[in-house]
Amino acid sequence: MLIATVVGTTVATIKDEKLHGRKLLIVRQTDEFGQPFGKPYVAIDTLEAGIGDLVLTAAGSSARQTTITKDTPVDAVIMAIIDSLTVEGKTTFQKS
Repeated sequence: MLIATVVGTTVATIKDEKLHGRKLLIVRQTDEFGQPFGKPYVAIDTLEAGIGDLVLTAAGSSARQTTITKDTPVDAVIMAIIDSLTVEGKTTFQKS
């Protein structure tokens, strides 16, 4: 699993039928302090996440292990919205 921040949205009117009705969000891997780094990528949203949310994502075959994404052509999935992060006893992120 990776920590990521939702940074944008994707609109695709023509797509695989298994993706119909699902939001495709642009996320960017984020460190434990909430600072994004690396290249953005698209993840299917299973939880109604929004721009600015800190989320947990899974990629590759693990992305197809949720109830919603089973047998769906996805490479990344948002599977949790993070409320807080604590690293070495210090809270590094707290959702407001």
